[in-house]
Amino acid sequence: MQRSLPPLNALKAFEAAAQCLSFTQAATRLCVTQSAVSRQVKLLEEQLGVALFDRSGGQLRLTAAGQRLLPVLRQSFDRIAWTVGGLGDQQALSRLKINVPPTFASRWLVPRLGRLNALHPSLELSITTRFEDDLLDRNELDGAIRFGAGEWPDIDAELLLQETHVAVCAPHLLEGRRGREVDLTRHTLLHVLRDDDRFHTWEHWLQAAGIDGVETGRGLAFDVLELAIQAAINGVGVTVADRHMIGRELMRGDLVQLLDVEVTGHQSYWLVTRHEQQESTNMALFRRWLRQEVSDPPSDFSEQA
Repeated sequence: MQRSLPPLNALKAFEAAAQCLSFTQAATRLCVTQSAVSRQVKLLEEQLGVALFDRSGGQLRLTAAGQRLLPVLRQSFDRIAWTVGGLGDQQALSRLKINVPPTFASRWLVPRLGRLNALHPSLELSITTRFEDDLLDRNELDGAIRFGAGEWPDIDAELLLQETHVAVCAPHLLEGRRGREVDLTRHTLLHVLRDDDRFHTWEHWLQAAGIDGVETGRGLAFDVLELAIQAAINGVGVTVADRHMIGRELMRGDLVQLLDVEVTGHQSYWLVTRHEQQESTNMALFRRWLRQEVSDPPSDFSEQA
């Protein structure tokens, strides 16, 4: 069967320009001139007989035809790159590459990997913990676990865990006090940073607990939840943490809960893949295993009080 396809360079130029929404940035990515990208895109539009970009108003926007073409083209290029990359290394074809948030990786995923290996010994994982996974811009990742509201363009997202916030500290900080006997104004509050600000988990928890008079602007702040949890374990102060991340510490008594108050977080952990990406056997195995671990966690990883 003979295929009637546009030139490869024109398709590559369109994909880069569509992802960047800029001919200049696309040219930098492809190591060519801006005029070359513009010319290739124009050639593609002429061959297809439709406009792929709306160039009005000084901004580059995809038309309906461009929005239809981009995900198919991205998927095709990804599959080619994945297959070609594995031709010289058969191990690469069986290796699943996943990016995971640092705290989720260290506290939830890594402790369970022995169970995954026992069930699927042929499944090999490469795990990275970059804050930005660049799933749409880089083809080496098969998928990622993201923390957020689950709304990302051109991404298929499956909910894994909804955050449940509890206030915790090391047992000795309580000095025998329990519940509302604990004066939070006497303890250091531990926060988690969000870009230049911080997550407002303390404000939400205090409101749910009905506690007033606590200055939430004070205390220590960390860029990852893992550090806030470690600080709490070591008696530095009190933090509000996701129960899923501290289940073992609560069971062992390394951390204790201040009050029987839980607050559902505004963000969650999601398994994400590219939209319309053909799912590999390994990704399907990994997805099913994640679902099982979430729905029926082993007793030694209990996330209940």
